[in-house]
Amino acid sequence: MKRGPIVAIDGPSGAGKSTVAKQLAERLGYRYIDTGAMYRGIGWLARGKGVPFRACDSLDALLKSASLFFEERNGKARLIVNGTDVTDLIRKPEMGMVASDISAIEPVRRWLSALQRKLGEQGNAVLEGRDMGTVVFPDADHKFFLTASIKERAKRRAEQLGDKGDAVELDTVMEEVSRRDWNDSNRAIAPLRKADDAVEIDTTSMTISEVVERLIREIRAGGGKIEVISQES
Repeated sequence: MKRGPIVAIDGPSGAGKSTVAKQLAERLGYRYIDTGAMYRGIGWLARGKGVPFRACDSLDALLKSASLFFEERNGKARLIVNGTDVTDLIRKPEMGMVASDISAIEPVRRWLSALQRKLGEQGNAVLEGRDMGTVVFPDADHKFFLTASIKERAKRRAEQLGDKGDAVELDTVMEEVSRRDWNDSNRAIAPLRKADDAVEIDTTSMTISEVVERLIREIRAGGGKIEVISQES
C-alpha cells in the first residue's frame, strides 16, 4: 500500500521531464524514478543479446532473467542492468528510438510497469515517463503533462547531445523527435496521451526553475501538504 504522495509527470521527448522531475524530487525530498531509462535499459539488453524487438519466446526468456535496478553512487542514481552500469550507455542518440520501439511490446510494458509500481508503492516519489498518469499510476496524487514546440524540443535534445560530445544537426534531431512522437502516440499499448486530470504545462518559453516552481504551486493548490527544501540548502 502506498504510504506517501506520488507525482506523475508525462510528456513527449524533449519537454524537459527528466530534468524537471529530478529537481522537483530534490526540492520535495522525494525519490526520483526515471522510467524512460528503464525502457532504454531493456532495449540495450535486448539489442546486445540480439533478441528481436517483438513478442517471442526469446524476449520472454530475457525478461525472466533480467535484473534491473537503480543504485545510488556518488549522490547520483545509476541504472544497473544485469550487473552492468548502463546509465551513460543508454543515452546514446540511437537509444531513444530503441526505447520507443521496445516500449510498444506488451510483455515489456507489463514487466516494467509492474516493476515501476513496486518502486513507487511506498510513495514520496516523482516518476516521469509517457504513461505514468494514465496507466502505471492512474491514482497518482498529482499529475502533470509537460509539452513544448517540436523545434524547441529538438533544440534542447541537440544541445544535450552536444554537451556529451555527440554533435548532430538540428534538422536531423527534429526528424528523430517527430518520429518518436508518432511512435509513442500511435502505439496500440499505453500510447502517449495527457491524463484527463493532469495539469498541462507548455515549457517552450520557460526555464527549468520556472517549471519546477509552477509544479510546486500546482501541488500546493491541489491540497498537497509538502515541505519544500530551499534551493540554498
